[in-house]
Amino acid sequence: MTPGSLFDEPPTRSASATAPLADRMRPTTFDELTGQEDLLGPGRPLRHAIERDTLQSIILWGPPGTGKTTLARLIATVTKSRFVAFSAVLSGIKEIRAVMAVAEDNRRRGDRRTILFVDEIHRFNKAQQDAFLPRVETGDIVLVGATTENPSFEVNAALLSRSQVYVLQALSATDITTILSRALTDETRGLGKQNLQVDPETLAAIARHANGDARVALNLLELGAAAAVARTAESNGTVGARLDLELASETMQRRALVYDKNGEEHFNLMSALHKSMRNSDPDAAVYWLARMVEAGEDPLYIARRLVRFASEDVGIADPQALTIAVSAKEAVHFIGMPEGNTALAQATLYLASAPKSNAVYTAYSRAATDAHKNVAEPVPLHLRNAPTRLMKQLDYGKGYRYAHDEPEAVAAMDCLPASLQGRQYYVPTTRGFEKEIGRRLDAWRRVKTRRMAERETPGASGEEPSGTK
Repeated sequence: MTPGSLFDEPPTRSASATAPLADRMRPTTFDELTGQEDLLGPGRPLRHAIERDTLQSIILWGPPGTGKTTLARLIATVTKSRFVAFSAVLSGIKEIRAVMAVAEDNRRRGDRRTILFVDEIHRFNKAQQDAFLPRVETGDIVLVGATTENPSFEVNAALLSRSQVYVLQALSATDITTILSRALTDETRGLGKQNLQVDPETLAAIARHANGDARVALNLLELGAAAAVARTAESNGTVGARLDLELASETMQRRALVYDKNGEEHFNLMSALHKSMRNSDPDAAVYWLARMVEAGEDPLYIARRLVRFASEDVGIADPQALTIAVSAKEAVHFIGMPEGNTALAQATLYLASAPKSNAVYTAYSRAATDAHKNVAEPVPLHLRNAPTRLMKQLDYGKGYRYAHDEPEAVAAMDCLPASLQGRQYYVPTTRGFEKEIGRRLDAWRRVKTRRMAERETPGASGEEPSGTK
C-alpha cells in the first residue's frame, strides 16, 4: 500500500454508483451529520478545531457504525492539511516510517502539516504505535486514531497522554430512522429514483435491528429494497416496489449482537451479569446472561464465573449455591450448547435469588493479608502430629484435645499462632444460613472461653486432658 494513497485527494462528494448504499450515503458535510451532537454540533470544540484547521492529535473511540471514518473523511475535506490515511490491518512499520519521513520533510519546508488517520489503531502493536510518538511530539503529524476498543487498554500510555480522546456514542433509533429516510429520498446517492414504499413501522424495525450502527441499517435497507424490487418484477407489477415488515424481517434474519469476546464489551457484559446477581435482580441477571449466550460467548467461561460468584457473593448464606453453580458447569459440559443455556439460566436465577454474603471472600482476604504481612510462625506444638518417639519427646501434640471427646465438640484450645490469637477472619452475616452459622459460632466461643478459664483455675474442673487422636 502506498502511504497516503487513500486520501491524497479529498474524497469526492458522491461515491461510485456501484458502491454500497452505506458508502454512498456517507455524510460529506457537517450539515449532513446525524447524531454525535455533543461532539460535532455547531460551536462544539472538536468541530471548531476541524473547521479552523487547528486540530491536535485525537483518538476517536466508539462502536462500529457511529461515524469514526465519516469524521475522518470530513477532516480530509474541510482541513487544509495534507491528509494521509491507512488501516492498521494493512499497514506496518515500513509504511509508517515512509509517512513519517514525508511529514517531517513537509514541516521543515514550511509546507502543509500532515494529518494521519489510523483506522483500527488498536490493531497496531506497541512497536508500531511507538513509531508515531516522536513525530507527534515534534508536531510533524497530527494523529487521528479510530478504535472500537477502550484506548485505556489498547493505546500506548505515552501516545494516549498526547492525544484527546473523544467518545462516539451508538446512534439512537431515531437517528438511524432519519438516516434511512434520507437514503430513501436522495435521488443522487440513495434510493430516491426507485420510488420505494416503506412504512414507518418497517423503518423503525430496521433501526432497532441495527443496534446503533448506521452501516448495518443502510445495508439492511439496501438488501430489503433489492428484494422488494425483485418481488415486484416477478409479479409483473407496474406500481413502485414496497418493502413491508414481513419482507424486511426475512432480510434481517438474526442480528449479530454487538460483542467481541476479546474486547471491552466482553468484560462489560460479565460485569453487568455479576453485579445484577449481587444486587439480587434475577430479571436483569438473566437478560445479561442471554446477551452473552446469544452473542456466542464461551458457555464454560460463564459457568466458571457463576462458580466464582457462588463462593464470593453467596457463600455460606446459601451452602447450596456452590453445588448448583458447579452442577450447571457440568451440565453445560455434558450436553453442550444450545441446550446448556437453561442450565446456565437456572444457576443464574438461583444465585440472583439467593441470600448474599461476602463473608467467605472477606475471611480469606483477611487471612491472606496476615499470611503475607506477618512472620510465618511455626505451627503450635499441640496441633502437630507425633507419629515418632522423637517427635513426642519434642512435645509434638502435647496439650492437644480431641474435640469429639469434649462436650458440644468444642475443646479449650487455641488453634492460631500465638501472635494471632483472638483474630476473627470469618464474620457471618445475618442473612440466610449464615444467621444460623453466626449463632453457632457465638455459642462455641462462649463455651471455649468458659473452659479455658476453668483450665487456668486449678481444681475448677475434674476433667483430664484427652489423648491425641
